[in-house]
Amino acid sequence: MRDADVGKALALLHKQPSCPWTIASLANEVGVSRSVLAERFRHYLSDTPIGYLTRWRLQLAAQVLTSTSKSVAEVAGEVGYESEPSFNRAFKREFGVPPARFRSQTKRTHQKN
Repeated sequence: MRDADVGKALALLHKQPSCPWTIASLANEVGVSRSVLAERFRHYLSDTPIGYLTRWRLQLAAQVLTSTSKSVAEVAGEVGYESEPSFNRAFKREFGVPPARFRSQTKRTHQKN
């Protein structure tokens, strides 16, 4: 990463994805202002810190759903969602299907191959 502060923020998000991060708490950990962090994320990643975190959490959730038999509620909690319905909505927005259907479709695809 060309920007040390963005790199530091990304490392924190990847290390602690279930932490209830806000732009303020992330900026505080990195040692920059919220506006500086947000501007640098937009510049280098074309995203906001929270937008990036949301997609990262959902990618992690997709991996857990396809590699374990944990319940959707367990997966939601593991990746930082306190509410299963909120997780379901976010997951469907990102992947086009709810988590349970994603899991069953992915398993069917792997069984065919």
